[in-house]
Amino acid sequence: MDLTTLEEIRQAKYRYLRCLDLKLWDDFTDAFTDDAVAEYDAPVLRDTLRLVGRDAIVGYMRANLGPGMITSHLVSHPEIEVDGDHATGTWCLDDTVIVTAHRLLIRGSAYYSDTYRRCPDGRWRISGTGHRRTYELTVSFDDLPSLRLTGNRWATPTAT
Repeated sequence: MDLTTLEEIRQAKYRYLRCLDLKLWDDFTDAFTDDAVAEYDAPVLRDTLRLVGRDAIVGYMRANLGPGMITSHLVSHPEIEVDGDHATGTWCLDDTVIVTAHRLLIRGSAYYSDTYRRCPDGRWRISGTGHRRTYELTVSFDDLPSLRLTGNRWATPTAT
C-alpha cells in the first residue's frame, strides 16, 4: 500500500470536514469531483438527504449551514482501499450541530462510506460520500436552564 496515497486521501476527507465547519465554501467546492454524489442519513429531517453533483452539494450546505448553524465534524478509524486512481473509505463520524435560532443541539454518530478519485491535476477528491447514523439526539437549550452558548465565531459581537 502506498502510504503517500493514503495520506493524500485522508487529507481530502479532512479538508472536506474543515471547510464545511469553517464555511469555506470555495475550498469546500474543491474537495469534490464535478459528478460527486452525497447521501446523508438525517433523522432530524425525517428523511435521507441525497444530493447529486458538486454544485448541488455545495449549494445545499451553503444555504443550510450558514452563520446560524455551528457544526463540528470529527472522523476517525479510517479504512481506505486504493485501486489505481480510485479509492473507497469508511470513517467513524462524531458530530455536533448547534442551531442558534432554535436554541437546539444535535449530537450524533455515523459511519461514512466514501469514494475518491485522483483527478487530472493529481489531487484526490471525493466522488461520493454519505453516512448512516448509529445514533442522533436533539436537546433544546430551553430544557437546560443553566446552558449558555459562551462562544460563537459567527455571532454578531455585542456592545459592552
